[in-house]
Amino acid sequence: MSTKKRKLIPMMEFRTVKRIDNSRLVRHVEPARQRNLYKTAGVGGVVALFFLFYIFQHFRCIDLSFQLEDLKAQRAQAAQLNSELKLEIANLRDPMRIDVIARKQLGLTEPLPTQMREYEEPSGMQVAAARFVRRGQPR
Repeated sequence: MSTKKRKLIPMMEFRTVKRIDNSRLVRHVEPARQRNLYKTAGVGGVVALFFLFYIFQHFRCIDLSFQLEDLKAQRAQAAQLNSELKLEIANLRDPMRIDVIARKQLGLTEPLPTQMREYEEPSGMQVAAARFVRRGQPR
């Protein structure tokens, strides 16, 4: 029973307030320890810059590979369009197609032998004279 009574009785505590003025205290830092701290911070900064540069290069490489893939796709599309346009040009230049358009849409026929004349090739003097006359005429 005595142990139970001891637990129930509150203990008295006293607090004392001491005002301590620490404004006059100056912490002394050893110069060797200060240099060691600066060296460690410098090495850490250099390592951090190295890793930042490595990460920049890595992501730049990834970005450039995506750009390269886009350019390859654009080049493939341009090549396909070029081949389609070449086929279209070849189709438009087909002599049979031109003949069909000339006969059906424009109503053209082959010239009759009486509609054609053959001329002799002019000599060099005649060509030079014709050029001289053309240059002298006002346009």
